[in-house]
Amino acid sequence: MGAQWKQAGREANAQKRGQHVVKLVREIMVAAKLGGADPDSNARLSAAVEKARKGSVTRDTIERAIKKGAGLTDEKVIFEVVIYEGFAPHKVPVIVECLTDNRNRTAPEIRNIFKAGSLGQPGSVAFFFNHFGVVEATHSDPNRDAEADAIEAGAQEIEPLEADEVAEGQKGARFLTEIKDLDHVSKALKAAGWTISASEMRYIAKTYPDLDEAARKQVADFLNALDDHDDVHHVFAAMK
Repeated sequence: MGAQWKQAGREANAQKRGQHVVKLVREIMVAAKLGGADPDSNARLSAAVEKARKGSVTRDTIERAIKKGAGLTDEKVIFEVVIYEGFAPHKVPVIVECLTDNRNRTAPEIRNIFKAGSLGQPGSVAFFFNHFGVVEATHSDPNRDAEADAIEAGAQEIEPLEADEVAEGQKGARFLTEIKDLDHVSKALKAAGWTISASEMRYIAKTYPDLDEAARKQVADFLNALDDHDDVHHVFAAMK
């Protein structure tokens, strides 16, 4: 959810690998800044660290990012979250979440990507999305009653994870919650034995336009161009 549009089999090269690591490290720093350096009491940080480990980020790099984000070093974390809205080709609504240390640099670069994308354009699209807290998690018990845990934790909705996101013999679920309840729900699910792989705020499209294969490719190419920008942290689009 939030990145279903990503094309399978995108070419992995050194540059993209480096960009991916930078984004994982930034998420760790921001999570530590917002919630502290202890992953056991900071669900967002715990999920960010787990994602970084799966992305082969070294332990030393993770530890430095946590300390920097939590203000335990002389280095200052000056990233701010900046949101941009617009339309991909074929009028597909898009919200772009950036982590930047210089919005005066980032803003024109994002606008240029919209201009360069065929039929892409800036515009107000927040109306087309709901803003939710999202917790993605797996449980070692494949028969676990995820709905009961969702109710107990205070989640609003629940849906299964995609098959490729769940190891064989496990249960996977995506829990949707009010933004203000995200941390509480994450901690409650962790206490119930769930392993949290994501705990973050996301923009979730209310509806998805019908697109043929040619249109889907055009939109995906545009979204990938956004996602490849160094300052772009998340791209949310109304495309499955």
